[in-house]
Amino acid sequence: MRHDPLRPGKFIAFEGIDGAGKSTQLSLLSYKLINKNIPIHVTCEPTNRPIGTMIRQMLSGQMQSHPATLAALFVADRTDHLLNPTEGILAKVHQGTTVLTDRYYFSSYAYQSAHLDMEWVIHINSLCANTLRPDMNIFIDTPPEICFERLIKHRNHLDLYEKIDSLRQARADYFISFDKMRHLENIQIIDGQRNIDEIADEIWGVIEKLYGGISTALNDTVRP
Repeated sequence: MRHDPLRPGKFIAFEGIDGAGKSTQLSLLSYKLINKNIPIHVTCEPTNRPIGTMIRQMLSGQMQSHPATLAALFVADRTDHLLNPTEGILAKVHQGTTVLTDRYYFSSYAYQSAHLDMEWVIHINSLCANTLRPDMNIFIDTPPEICFERLIKHRNHLDLYEKIDSLRQARADYFISFDKMRHLENIQIIDGQRNIDEIADEIWGVIEKLYGGISTALNDTVRP
């Protein structure tokens, strides 16, 4: 999908199963863009706003809910995330800011389709998708077994979807959703099994093309 010339900023979504390394790569990319004097806004889903807080409570097991309720709450949180008049993604992009988000609607397609019909999940997210599709969806593809090892090493508590079977299902559903939406979306699949710098270099290569050839001569000392 080509970038809308009427939008001065760009919108880049990072996707991947839990533990894939997407948050690390998003952070590295943000520092590279800052080093290029490109204004950025870093955000994530679920958000830290009221609906996002409720979602986090459900994911952690503090609150019980039906899968359809959780899916609908994700849509509500995403809609506010997108359309909030001051802090929303759309407002930032129209101001000329590049927005980097840790998860967007492909996460719903992948994770909520384990319990719900994927076509329904895609349908309830259609307002957000039709309002603003990412200029690029970057999927960090890391084997579920590696992701699970990372999660149990670094987490004291695993969330609802942070189980090995859930991770395997989510990865499979990511690829099903990519096949369904490939005609509408710019999807870049990045091998997440390599070292951090190799992954970051490949991501920078596709981002450079998105920006039309910004220089890759970066200060190697720039790290979060």
